[in-house]
Amino acid sequence: MNQNRKILITCALPYANGYIHLGHLVEYLQADFWARFQTMRGHECVYICADDTHGTPIMVKAREMGITPEALIAKSYEEHTKDFADFQVEFSLYGSTNSAENKALCEHFYKKMVEGNHTRSQAIQQLYCNHDKMFLPDRFVKGTCPKCGAKEQYGDSCDVCGSTYSPSDMKDVHCSLCGNAPVLKDSESIFFKLNDFKKYLEEWIPQHCSPEISKKMLEWFNEDLHDLDISRDEPYFGFPIPGTNNKKFFYVWVDAPMGYMSTTEQWAKSKGMTLKDVWQDPSREVYHFIGKDIARFHTIFWPAFLKAAEFRSPNQVFVHGHLMVNGEKMSKSKGTFIAARTYLNHLNPEYLRYYYSTKLNSSVDDIDLNLEDFVNRVNSELVGKITNLGSRGGQMLKKKMDGMMSEPDAEGLKLIEHAQKKGEVIAGHYEARDFAKAVNEIRSLADDANKYFDEKAPWKTLEADASGTKQVITTTLNMFRLLAIYLKPVLPHYTAKVAKLLGEQDYKWSDINTVLKHRPINDYEHLATRVEADKVKAMVEESRKINEEIQAAKAKSSTAPAKTTAVAAAAKNDDRNAERPAEIEFADFEKVDLRIGQVIEAEEIKEADKLLRLKVDIGDGQVRQIIAGIKTAYKPEQLLGRKILVCVNLKPRKMKFGMSEGMVLAAGSGGSDLFVLAADDGAQVGQRVK
Repeated sequence: MNQNRKILITCALPYANGYIHLGHLVEYLQADFWARFQTMRGHECVYICADDTHGTPIMVKAREMGITPEALIAKSYEEHTKDFADFQVEFSLYGSTNSAENKALCEHFYKKMVEGNHTRSQAIQQLYCNHDKMFLPDRFVKGTCPKCGAKEQYGDSCDVCGSTYSPSDMKDVHCSLCGNAPVLKDSESIFFKLNDFKKYLEEWIPQHCSPEISKKMLEWFNEDLHDLDISRDEPYFGFPIPGTNNKKFFYVWVDAPMGYMSTTEQWAKSKGMTLKDVWQDPSREVYHFIGKDIARFHTIFWPAFLKAAEFRSPNQVFVHGHLMVNGEKMSKSKGTFIAARTYLNHLNPEYLRYYYSTKLNSSVDDIDLNLEDFVNRVNSELVGKITNLGSRGGQMLKKKMDGMMSEPDAEGLKLIEHAQKKGEVIAGHYEARDFAKAVNEIRSLADDANKYFDEKAPWKTLEADASGTKQVITTTLNMFRLLAIYLKPVLPHYTAKVAKLLGEQDYKWSDINTVLKHRPINDYEHLATRVEADKVKAMVEESRKINEEIQAAKAKSSTAPAKTTAVAAAAKNDDRNAERPAEIEFADFEKVDLRIGQVIEAEEIKEADKLLRLKVDIGDGQVRQIIAGIKTAYKPEQLLGRKILVCVNLKPRKMKFGMSEGMVLAAGSGGSDLFVLAADDGAQVGQRVK
């Protein structure tokens, strides 16, 4: 491994239109673990992030609140940075995409794109809402899918059949803000010619992404890459595109990744350097940590932008999975969609840091926050095994003896030397981002230390053999010290207290080579206490109530008069038309045959982004094949054996990937925000839903 490495780490930028939640923290914590580890190893490690502040949703929400977008993002910045700080996420600099540096970078990139003939203009028809006086982004358009007839689908793709289309091709199109039908209106758009970089990207992706991500991204290369519309029409909160008289603005996915570089530039300026001194330094390694849902932007669009502007690309794009809670998607109704601040109202942030470290690795697999397992692991491992060593040893030496360490006995010295030799193994796991393996090794050393302590039973020998007892305690505290050093990337504040106990300075990785002898210790202060299950329940209940209040506020706003403006209408749920749903007779409802089905087979359709192929038992020996657009929300194995609600008399539909003979019922806005409706206990396969 190179000595004195220079490393730059970035994380995906949290959107300024929402709060930080436990799902977000999967990314920021694992990057924080890695950054702290690299710093401990003596490397120069810069960890930057920023708020993603532009786009139509920011503008609309600010109008709704009666404040400026700048005031909205300032409030968000304050909340985000406090949440991160309280979870001990230590950024070298946390910035904002709404900065002078970012504006200049966007203009520079655009200039290079134009000079390289990588842009083109084209007049296209877009949906325009006369009521809200704005062109509607795809996510502000709802309607009926032109392919399968599914209602209330977004304006770019259908979450039921997986089809993609233009919003103008949909039926029953309406603005998700006010519910009114938009009109088609001509608009001149600016496109980035992504296909100019197809050959470059085909070579770049396998070299800078994991095999799993590379395979997935290269599926887009079976045909020409589509040009990317990099412009948005006024009104829009963002940076105007030069030469458009402030009529066109950079699409948020243009200026958001620029935030990595503009925040790096701000950090560089604070050190008396320029952006090029850092970003273009060939000896500096650059790594992006991102979630799998935005892999396409970071592995196709972003490297193409960088190539066009003649900037270096990242060494690697590290992609992680999503967070599940109790084996299911985070749920607002169940209270498991938990805000960072809600967690902090009830629990120690280091407990979540520790638990995530036992789950995280370098794969893109989702991780599960099982709340019962969370309580058990923290109590049995962090408190019962690790902290217990420092508590018992430290208090015994200080309260029962003179507070002075001696030296380890022969058996204890072998134990310490074994733990020291594990240092490079543990470091290798940290380097590979296999944090779970690192913690497994640390936990094993804790087991060894506890076995030694219990066998020696120093509480029994205190009076009969004070000298031998002190050697046992000295060994125990040295083992505890090594565990703390190994855990410092995960538990920095905890480890700082251990250093204070032992009268030492901030630990470096090389400090594992030292054995403490013949030195005093300080008074022991509590490091960790057991997690009470009641506090976890209270956290979930608070989260549930908060989300209920939000939904109630949205429901209340939906009863406002039709003359409401976009300011008030923006508070409404995007999944609901502002108008009252059309009423039907009971006889019409009876025509829909809904039954309890059980998933007996499930597989992903690898050629499709959103589709799973299910075999569903609907009773009476009937098995239906259903192709469902729920791949972004569920893995096949999560559905096996589940009793679900199925519409069985929907006309079979021949699709590209086979015949679909029914529809799985689900709730949510689409994409990863989908929840398959399940049957209560007692419901039998084949029973009709009434």
